[in-house]
Amino acid sequence: MSRKTYSLSAAVVVAISGLSFSSADGAEALAQETSQIERDEAMSLSADEESAQVLSKEPVELVPEPIEFVSEPVIQALPEIGSVAGLENQGIAVKPATLRELVAQTELTAPLSEQMRCLAGAVYFESRGEPLAGQLAVANVVINRADDRRFPASYCGVVYQRAQFSFVKRGRMPRIRTQSAAWRRAKAIAHIAHDGLWESEAADAVYFHATYVRPKWSRRKTRLTEIDTHIFYR
Repeated sequence: MSRKTYSLSAAVVVAISGLSFSSADGAEALAQETSQIERDEAMSLSADEESAQVLSKEPVELVPEPIEFVSEPVIQALPEIGSVAGLENQGIAVKPATLRELVAQTELTAPLSEQMRCLAGAVYFESRGEPLAGQLAVANVVINRADDRRFPASYCGVVYQRAQFSFVKRGRMPRIRTQSAAWRRAKAIAHIAHDGLWESEAADAVYFHATYVRPKWSRRKTRLTEIDTHIFYR
C-alpha cells in the first residue's frame, strides 16, 4: 500500500469516528430534550386537569338565614289605682268616660276632715236621691258660696248658716247612715267637687231650689240649669 492510500484510509477512519461521536452526542442531547418536553407536557396536563376539576364543581349559593322579628307590645306598668287625686299627683292623666266611673274609682279610706264632712253632709241630705250630676251641682253651690264674700268662708259656715239649708235643725246636722251606699257616693262627690275633677253644669251656681217651689229671689237671679228636681242659679 502506498503512503497516499494509507493517509486516505486514516482520514476516513478519523472522519467516521468523528461522525460516530457526533451522532452519540446528538442522540444524547435529543433524548434529554425529549425528556424535558415530556415533563413539561405532563405538568401542563396536570395543571389543565386541576383547572378542569375546579371548573367542574357546581357553584354553591350562599343564602343568608332569614331574620325573624318578633313584635311584642311594650307595656309600661302603672301604679295601682287609688284615689283620682293620688293619680293626678303622680302626673298620670286618668279621665273616666262618665261621672259614675269617676265616683267608682274614687276611694276614700282616710277619715274626712270636719270641713269635708260638712260638704259631704250637704250632698247627702240635699240630693242623695238625685242623679250624680245633681249631687255634684249641690256640692258646687256650697264650694262657690265659701269662695264668695257674701257668704261664710268655710264649708261648715255655709252649711250651718241660718235659714239656708232646711235639713239643718237647731244648728245641727241629722245623723248620717255612714254604712250606706248613698253616704259613700256623697263622700266621693264631695271629694271630686273639692278637687275640681269633673266639670259641672252648675259650675258657677250659688243658689238652688226644688222644682216644686218658686221662691221670690229666683226672679232676680240668672238661671243656669235644671237637673232632675233642682234648679240652679248664680
